[in-house]
Amino acid sequence: MALRLMYITNSPEVSLIAEKAGVDRIYVDLEHIGKADRQGGMNTVQSKHTIEDIKSVRSVITKSDLLVRCNSIANLERYGYDFEKEIEDIISCHPEYVMLPYFYSAGEVERFVKAVDGRAKTIALVETPQAVEHVDDIIGVGGIDEYYIGLNDLSIGYGKKFMFEPLAEGIMDMLAEKFNAVGVPFGFGGIASIGKGLLRSEHIIMEHYRLGSASVILSRSFCNVSETNHISDVENVFDKGIDEIREYEKYCENHPEKWEENKTETAKLIRRIVDEA
Repeated sequence: MALRLMYITNSPEVSLIAEKAGVDRIYVDLEHIGKADRQGGMNTVQSKHTIEDIKSVRSVITKSDLLVRCNSIANLERYGYDFEKEIEDIISCHPEYVMLPYFYSAGEVERFVKAVDGRAKTIALVETPQAVEHVDDIIGVGGIDEYYIGLNDLSIGYGKKFMFEPLAEGIMDMLAEKFNAVGVPFGFGGIASIGKGLLRSEHIIMEHYRLGSASVILSRSFCNVSETNHISDVENVFDKGIDEIREYEKYCENHPEKWEENKTETAKLIRRIVDEA
């Protein structure tokens, strides 16, 4: 089964291009409160999308699902915002999915599930060491339709140099085993175009297949809209890039005998990247 591809944007025009090229989910990202503090100095995407952006994207896409990431409960409350009100504002825009980021405990996940109240599908973004530690309790809450492992923040939380280190250290294998055991889909990380990335996308995609992952984000390096000269360039990047990813996925699906070999090679490459950092 092909990976569900996601792309972060608040642009209706780019959303339509991504949808036409075969992106499964358009991802509007409200999370910005407190994010710069924890990711300071990191070359990470820190979106400042708005409720109006959700409405704009919702009004144009017809085939792709709309996914909205809210702010974390802890950061909303730290800065005096109302979590339940933000969820209500998001739900009023009729997304198919709402994602909870940067949580620590099962109690936060339970609060999230209660706030959404079945009006959209729910995704819990596992990206803190505490969430990994309490993953059994979090799974036990129920009401979560999918999990996603956020390797940027998780690697920061563990004090790592490179975001894919958890893939080489068994953390991803452990989480995948737990999510697969309860039959809840999960995804992780991000990918660039085929042949690109500090850790090449081919290695990451095959790891998705080995682990039984269901989804992945197309990273900023897949298509950095701010660095393209014309909207037609964006269209070309999406059309070519997604076709190449889908073609490589067929190879992964048809060659399971390569999965363990790729796991070993990927771990070696990750350690080499870390050593050279």
